[in-house]
Amino acid sequence: MSDTTTDAGPEERNLILDEFDEKLAAFNAFRKSDDAKADEVFKDLGGSDPVGRDIILQLAGKRPLGHPEKFMSAHTGAVRSLEVLDRNGARGVRIRILGPLNPVAGFLVQLVTRFIVSNHQKSLVNNIRKLYARREANCMPDDSSRRLLWRARRDADLVYEGFKKNPVGVPSFLLGGAIFSAGISAAMDAIVNSASGRWTRLVLALGLFALLGAVSWIILRGAAVARRRISLATDRPFSALYETIGRCGNPPKDQSKTFALIAMIILAVSWVLIPVGLIGILFE
Repeated sequence: MSDTTTDAGPEERNLILDEFDEKLAAFNAFRKSDDAKADEVFKDLGGSDPVGRDIILQLAGKRPLGHPEKFMSAHTGAVRSLEVLDRNGARGVRIRILGPLNPVAGFLVQLVTRFIVSNHQKSLVNNIRKLYARREANCMPDDSSRRLLWRARRDADLVYEGFKKNPVGVPSFLLGGAIFSAGISAAMDAIVNSASGRWTRLVLALGLFALLGAVSWIILRGAAVARRRISLATDRPFSALYETIGRCGNPPKDQSKTFALIAMIILAVSWVLIPVGLIGILFE
């Protein structure tokens, strides 16, 4: 007597893939028409917060490109914006309020501006080249978007080569402010220990206070110029690009706010440490 028992065919198995795809499709279908059912599916998938909702929404997007017919136009526009920003990001930075110190101040502000702009350009290009590669891998073999993404990824790889080096020639940690706290403390120790006269130490401490104020102002001015020019050149083109790709988050932010915060910290530290040092000098 032959054995009539056979394994279930592929169509009869309850695959994890099928179940997950069904839930994602249900979430996609309900999210614009029935919030209660969409929330039910969302919770069933393990979501619990707004970030989780973004994760499920992005997983539910099956197309590698949201607007393939607009993608290459947005891609070329974004690359063009990088070229324009590279040429004009730190050009023509001038200071007109410091008299004979204007050229020196202008050069230093330009240095900060160029550093922020260059770092942001590299971040933008690196982000899209990785995004293109992942969306290309997300394409089915016969998807027409694969060719578009391959070409765009090749373009981004070529462009990225030009942003690998630091064009400013100054170590990042110096412009980033990592050594300022230790530098202030060391300068104060040097003032206290090296100068023999009280008034000499007082003058040196006041000079350090003025120097830190100048450094803070230079960083703030450079960050402000960088933010304006980045906003003008690349914010809209890259937002348009990410919109055509679809469900991929937002373009990376530049470091202008971080530098402004560093400048404010430097100023705040100088307003605390220097007066304490001056009091110590006067009443020793």
